Amino acid sequence: MRKNKFIKIFSLFLVIIFIIMFWSDKTIIDASKDRLYNDVNLIPRNKVGLLLGTGKYASNGDHNTYYDNRIAAAAKLINEGKIKYLIISGDNSRKDYNEPDSMFADLRKLGIDSSLMFLDYAGFRTFDSVERLKKVFGQDTVTIISQQFHNERAIYTAFKENIYAIGYNAKDVDNSIGITTQIREKFARVKVILDFWFGNQPKYLGNKITIPN
Repeated sequence: MRKNKFIKIFSLFLVIIFIIMFWSDKTIIDASKDRLYNDVNLIPRNKVGLLLGTGKYASNGDHNTYYDNRIAAAAKLINEGKIKYLIISGDNSRKDYNEPDSMFADLRKLGIDSSLMFLDYAGFRTFDSVERLKKVFGQDTVTIISQQFHNERAIYTAFKENIYAIGYNAKDVDNSIGITTQIREKFARVKVILDFWFGNQPKYLGNKITIPN
Protein backbone atom coordinates (compact mmCIF):
# COMPACT_ATOMS: atom_id res chain seq x y z
CA MET A 1 0.00 0.00 0.00
CA ARG A 2 2.76 2.42 0.95
CA LYS A 3 4.62 1.65 -2.26
CA ASN A 4 1.51 2.30 -4.38
CA LYS A 5 0.85 5.54 -2.54
CA PHE A 6 4.44 6.67 -3.11
CA ILE A 7 4.18 5.85 -6.83
CA LYS A 8 0.96 7.86 -7.13
CA ILE A 9 2.42 10.88 -5.32
CA PHE A 10 5.62 10.72 -7.34
CA SER A 11 3.67 10.40 -10.60
CA LEU A 12 1.54 13.41 -9.65
CA PHE A 13 4.70 15.37 -8.85
CA LEU A 14 6.15 14.56 -12.28
CA VAL A 15 2.93 15.63 -14.00
CA ILE A 16 2.95 18.96 -12.13
CA ILE A 17 6.60 19.56 -13.05
CA PHE A 18 5.86 18.77 -16.69
CA ILE A 19 2.90 21.17 -16.75
CA ILE A 20 4.96 23.97 -15.18
CA MET A 21 7.80 23.44 -17.66
CA PHE A 22 5.41 23.31 -20.61
CA TRP A 23 3.62 26.49 -19.49
CA SER A 24 6.90 28.33 -18.85
CA ASP A 25 8.23 27.32 -22.25
CA LYS A 26 5.08 28.49 -24.05
CA THR A 27 4.97 31.77 -22.12
CA ILE A 28 8.53 32.63 -23.10
CA ILE A 29 8.10 31.62 -26.73
CA ASP A 30 4.93 33.73 -27.00
CA ALA A 31 6.69 36.79 -25.50
CA SER A 32 9.41 36.64 -28.14
CA LYS A 33 7.13 35.96 -31.10
CA ASP A 34 7.89 38.19 -34.13
CA ARG A 35 10.93 39.69 -32.36
CA LEU A 36 13.59 37.24 -33.55
CA TYR A 37 15.74 37.69 -36.64
CA ASN A 38 18.12 35.40 -38.50
CA ASP A 39 18.86 37.72 -41.43
CA VAL A 40 21.04 40.77 -40.72
CA ASN A 41 19.46 42.53 -43.70
CA LEU A 42 15.99 42.35 -42.16
CA ILE A 43 16.68 43.24 -38.55
CA PRO A 44 15.87 46.86 -37.59
CA ARG A 45 18.62 49.18 -36.41
CA ASN A 46 19.09 49.85 -32.71
CA LYS A 47 21.52 52.06 -30.86
CA VAL A 48 22.65 49.29 -28.49
CA GLY A 49 23.21 45.57 -28.73
CA LEU A 50 23.49 43.27 -25.72
CA LEU A 51 25.87 40.35 -26.23
CA LEU A 52 25.12 37.61 -23.70
CA GLY A 53 28.21 35.93 -22.33
CA THR A 54 29.34 32.35 -22.31
CA GLY A 55 32.66 30.63 -21.78
CA LYS A 56 35.18 30.45 -24.64
CA TYR A 57 35.90 26.80 -23.92
CA ALA A 58 33.64 23.85 -23.17
CA SER A 59 34.12 21.70 -20.08
CA ASN A 60 36.20 19.20 -22.10
CA GLY A 61 38.60 21.95 -23.19
CA ASP A 62 37.29 22.24 -26.75
CA HIS A 63 36.28 25.56 -28.25
CA ASN A 64 32.72 26.49 -27.33
CA THR A 65 30.81 26.80 -30.59
CA TYR A 66 28.09 28.85 -28.89
CA TYR A 67 30.77 31.40 -28.01
CA ASP A 68 32.31 31.51 -31.48
CA ASN A 69 28.94 31.99 -33.15
CA ARG A 70 27.90 34.79 -30.79
CA ILE A 71 31.15 36.67 -31.46
CA ALA A 72 30.58 36.38 -35.20
CA ALA A 73 26.97 37.57 -34.88
CA ALA A 74 27.89 40.62 -32.78
CA ALA A 75 30.66 41.64 -35.18
CA LYS A 76 28.29 41.30 -38.12
CA LEU A 77 25.67 43.56 -36.55
CA ILE A 78 28.23 46.29 -35.88
CA ASN A 79 29.87 46.01 -39.31
CA GLU A 80 26.48 46.18 -41.04
CA GLY A 81 25.47 49.24 -39.03
CA LYS A 82 22.60 47.46 -37.29
CA ILE A 83 23.85 48.50 -33.86
CA LYS A 84 26.10 51.40 -32.86
CA TYR A 85 27.27 50.24 -29.44
CA LEU A 86 27.67 46.85 -27.85
CA ILE A 87 27.29 45.91 -24.19
CA ILE A 88 29.15 42.68 -23.47
CA SER A 89 27.57 41.12 -20.40
CA GLY A 90 28.88 38.02 -18.72
CA ASP A 91 30.25 36.25 -15.69
CA ASN A 92 33.42 37.45 -13.97
CA SER A 93 32.93 35.76 -10.62
CA ARG A 94 36.35 34.08 -10.52
CA LYS A 95 39.86 35.37 -11.14
CA ASP A 96 40.46 32.70 -13.78
CA TYR A 97 37.15 33.19 -15.60
CA ASN A 98 36.16 36.38 -17.38
CA GLU A 99 33.57 36.20 -20.14
CA PRO A 100 33.37 39.95 -20.97
CA ASP A 101 37.13 40.42 -21.32
CA SER A 102 37.44 37.30 -23.46
CA MET A 103 34.66 38.39 -25.80
CA PHE A 104 36.03 41.93 -25.96
CA ALA A 105 39.47 40.64 -26.95
CA ASP A 106 38.10 38.41 -29.69
CA LEU A 107 35.92 41.18 -31.09
CA ARG A 108 38.98 43.46 -31.15
CA LYS A 109 40.75 40.77 -33.21
CA LEU A 110 37.89 41.07 -35.70
CA GLY A 111 38.52 44.79 -35.98
CA ILE A 112 35.71 46.10 -33.78
CA ASP A 113 36.57 49.51 -32.30
CA SER A 114 37.04 49.31 -28.53
CA SER A 115 35.23 52.65 -28.08
CA LEU A 116 32.02 51.00 -29.28
CA MET A 117 32.06 48.31 -26.62
CA PHE A 118 31.05 48.48 -22.95
CA LEU A 119 31.81 45.70 -20.49
CA ASP A 120 29.32 44.44 -17.94
CA TYR A 121 31.18 42.23 -15.49
CA ALA A 122 28.12 41.41 -13.36
CA GLY A 123 26.04 39.56 -15.92
CA PHE A 124 26.13 36.42 -13.80
CA ARG A 125 22.84 35.25 -15.30
CA THR A 126 20.74 36.31 -18.27
CA PHE A 127 18.26 37.78 -15.79
CA ASP A 128 21.02 39.97 -14.34
CA SER A 129 22.28 41.04 -17.79
CA VAL A 130 18.87 42.26 -18.92
CA GLU A 131 17.98 43.90 -15.61
CA ARG A 132 21.32 45.72 -15.56
CA LEU A 133 20.81 46.87 -19.14
CA LYS A 134 18.05 49.15 -17.86
CA LYS A 135 19.05 49.84 -14.27
CA VAL A 136 22.78 50.39 -14.84
CA PHE A 137 23.15 51.26 -18.53
CA GLY A 138 19.86 53.17 -18.80
CA GLN A 139 18.62 51.46 -21.97
CA ASP A 140 15.00 50.60 -22.74
CA THR A 141 15.49 49.47 -26.35
CA VAL A 142 17.99 46.80 -27.35
CA THR A 143 19.07 44.11 -29.80
CA ILE A 144 19.96 40.95 -27.88
CA ILE A 145 22.60 38.68 -29.38
CA SER A 146 22.75 34.97 -28.62
CA GLN A 147 21.30 31.70 -29.92
CA GLN A 148 17.54 31.67 -30.49
CA PHE A 149 16.61 29.66 -27.38
CA HIS A 150 18.63 32.09 -25.26
CA ASN A 151 17.26 35.16 -27.02
CA GLU A 152 13.72 33.99 -26.33
CA ARG A 153 14.31 33.92 -22.58
CA ALA A 154 16.16 37.23 -22.61
CA ILE A 155 13.36 38.91 -24.59
CA TYR A 156 10.82 37.62 -22.07
CA THR A 157 12.92 39.14 -19.27
CA ALA A 158 13.10 42.43 -21.17
CA PHE A 159 9.34 42.38 -21.75
CA LYS A 160 8.74 42.06 -18.01
CA GLU A 161 10.98 45.10 -17.43
CA ASN A 162 9.28 47.24 -20.11
CA ILE A 163 12.33 47.07 -22.37
CA TYR A 164 11.62 46.80 -26.08
CA ALA A 165 13.94 44.02 -27.21
CA ILE A 166 14.53 42.19 -30.45
CA GLY A 167 16.91 39.29 -30.88
CA TYR A 168 19.51 38.50 -33.50
CA ASN A 169 19.99 34.75 -33.55
CA ALA A 170 23.58 33.59 -33.66
CA LYS A 171 24.04 30.28 -35.43
CA ASP A 172 23.05 27.37 -33.22
CA VAL A 173 25.08 24.21 -32.66
CA ASP A 174 24.43 20.63 -33.67
CA ASN A 175 21.72 18.98 -31.56
CA SER A 176 24.02 16.15 -30.53
CA ILE A 177 26.44 18.70 -29.05
CA GLY A 178 23.90 21.06 -27.53
CA ILE A 179 21.47 18.60 -25.94
CA THR A 180 22.72 19.30 -22.40
CA THR A 181 22.32 23.04 -22.94
CA GLN A 182 18.81 22.54 -24.29
CA ILE A 183 17.77 20.50 -21.25
CA ARG A 184 19.25 23.09 -18.90
CA GLU A 185 17.34 25.78 -20.80
CA LYS A 186 14.00 24.18 -19.90
CA PHE A 187 14.77 24.61 -16.21
CA ALA A 188 16.16 28.11 -16.76
CA ARG A 189 12.80 29.14 -18.23
CA VAL A 190 10.99 28.06 -15.11
CA LYS A 191 13.59 29.86 -12.99
CA VAL A 192 13.20 33.24 -14.73
CA ILE A 193 9.44 33.16 -14.29
CA LEU A 194 9.95 32.39 -10.60
CA ASP A 195 12.39 35.31 -10.41
CA PHE A 196 9.58 37.68 -11.32
CA TRP A 197 7.01 35.95 -9.16
CA PHE A 198 9.22 36.34 -6.11
CA GLY A 199 10.53 39.80 -7.01
CA ASN A 200 14.16 38.72 -7.24
CA GLN A 201 16.82 41.30 -8.09
CA PRO A 202 20.21 41.10 -9.83
CA LYS A 203 23.08 39.95 -7.64
CA TYR A 204 24.83 43.28 -8.11
CA LEU A 205 23.92 46.65 -9.60
CA GLY A 206 26.50 49.34 -8.81
CA ASN A 207 27.06 52.74 -10.39
CA LYS A 208 25.24 53.81 -13.52
CA ILE A 209 27.16 53.77 -16.82
CA THR A 210 26.34 56.29 -19.56
CA ILE A 211 26.36 55.22 -23.20
CA PRO A 212 26.84 58.11 -25.68
CA ASN A 213 24.17 59.05 -28.20
